Amino acid sequence: MRCPFCGGPDTQVKDSRPSEDSSAIRRRRVCPDCGGRFTTFERVQLRELVVLKRSGKRVPFDRDKLQRSIDVALRKRTVDPERVERLVSGITRRLESGGEGEVTSEAIGEAVMEGLKGLDDVAYVRFASVYKNFREAQDFQDLLGTLGGRLEGEASLPEAEPAAPVPADDEVAPRRRRPARKQA
Repeated sequence: MRCPFCGGPDTQVKDSRPSEDSSAIRRRRVCPDCGGRFTTFERVQLRELVVLKRSGKRVPFDRDKLQRSIDVALRKRTVDPERVERLVSGITRRLESGGEGEVTSEAIGEAVMEGLKGLDDVAYVRFASVYKNFREAQDFQDLLGTLGGRLEGEASLPEAEPAAPVPADDEVAPRRRRPARKQA
């Protein structure tokens, strides 16, 4: 493994252990030339996949690109990173074990949308808006309509209690002022 810091051709493995979900081997490495330390992950690859793009172009499948696109959809969302890793690994495994050496970008996009739908609704809408190339607000409304139907059966909101009567002006107590803050 080439050192990412100095480009040295040989690095030494200092520690190896399975990743959290046991889908990869995590290796801590050190470069004897510059002393730089870094981590690598070794994963099983069942077959070389080629992605057939909409334009007709064929490119090698890139797991990291899949991970980045899901991360963009999940940006600023509180989703456990382990669940995201399971999603990416599951999609990759499904594509590799599908029997085909060539997979369409549409199949990958649909698999990501299916996974995100179960993971986080906001991320699902974000990804779908880019993947399906939304052009107007009606596209969002149509997609949210399909989500709304799924969400309505899950939980219903409690009925609102009747509002308390508004007191007359002479019944309202004056507000107390807060003491002024000390400035540092």
